[in-house]
Amino acid sequence: MILQKYQLMATAAAGIEALVGKELRQLGYEAKVENGRVRFTGDMRDILTTNLWLRTADRIKIIVGEFPARTFDELFENTTALPWEEFLPVDAEFPVEGRSHHSQLHNVPSVQAIVKKAIVQRLSRVYHRRTRLPETGNLFPLEVAINKDQVMLTLDTTGESLFKRGYRKNKGGAPLKENMAAALVMLAHWFPDNPFVDPVCGSGTIPIEAALLGHNIAPGINRAFACEQWVNLTPAGLFDDVRDEADDKADYDVKLDIHGYDIDQNMVEIAEENCRAAGLTHDITFKQLALKDWRTDKCNGVIVANPPYGERLSDHAAVHELYRQMGELYRPLTTWSKYILTADLEFEKYYGAKATKRRKLYNGALRTDLFQFWGHKDRSKFRTVR
Repeated sequence: MILQKYQLMATAAAGIEALVGKELRQLGYEAKVENGRVRFTGDMRDILTTNLWLRTADRIKIIVGEFPARTFDELFENTTALPWEEFLPVDAEFPVEGRSHHSQLHNVPSVQAIVKKAIVQRLSRVYHRRTRLPETGNLFPLEVAINKDQVMLTLDTTGESLFKRGYRKNKGGAPLKENMAAALVMLAHWFPDNPFVDPVCGSGTIPIEAALLGHNIAPGINRAFACEQWVNLTPAGLFDDVRDEADDKADYDVKLDIHGYDIDQNMVEIAEENCRAAGLTHDITFKQLALKDWRTDKCNGVIVANPPYGERLSDHAAVHELYRQMGELYRPLTTWSKYILTADLEFEKYYGAKATKRRKLYNGALRTDLFQFWGHKDRSKFRTVR
């Protein structure tokens, strides 16, 4: 059966769009990276595949239409002209979310109402409805986004954001989203045959994302997506086939050397609970340990850390002392690479060394920098797993 092709986009947090584009290309798609999103094309098989596999994206959306509009009449007419019946069955529930930036149509509730009215008119005409559409069926989440008078109407195939993998049963006071944690692991260029350490692991998100990557486990394998209920668009059995293919690609035999440490025993227990929920109990070792007390004689490892920023959980003096401890402990580990995410732009001053590279990222709305200290790998050494 030939499936309908759609214009698609993967949305992403500012600063990691290029990673999403790289992931899409690795999956075999042509990708165009833009601010906050990456465009590509695909059918329903591709939609589920990308929902299952993209580690750093937020959502996969179908682009139903794009057009300029500076008046409500233009918005209504152009929305009505789109083939909504190709997406929405007669009983579809289709709430419309909205946002607008730097545009003539800046009243978002009015924009949402006009788009909703236009879609209702189109569907009522096509389905020969003289009464109100029931909206008792499956959910089809729509969004109207206007930027500089350019309208984009999209259908969200994901449902809850892709960062909600389903394994995080508990969390600490300042949790890092799962897709941001995956981005940090990917930016660290870690290979599964090398040691991996998170010295301030909190609820364990970064080590868990590393283990999922190390085993080539699709991050969305244990959750559902909105599009799986769209029987009008999907041949029977398609989603089961795609999930089975994803599961077959996982390599559970890879031996991983991943450790997560935290000074708070309660957080260690939360990390262990989340690890069990992810099915990775035997792949990650969590332990209560202060950062300053960690030692290693291993080579060629990677440290990825999301320490307190000062703005979040601790006072500035305590955080700066933690950064000094990091520098004293990590600088002698010349074969190890270290990746530290913080909103403190003076991090290098307290760490005691200039980063090899800095990368601007956003942890939610908070500007952060990823300070990267690249190690010099000792090719003569092989890791010894303990």
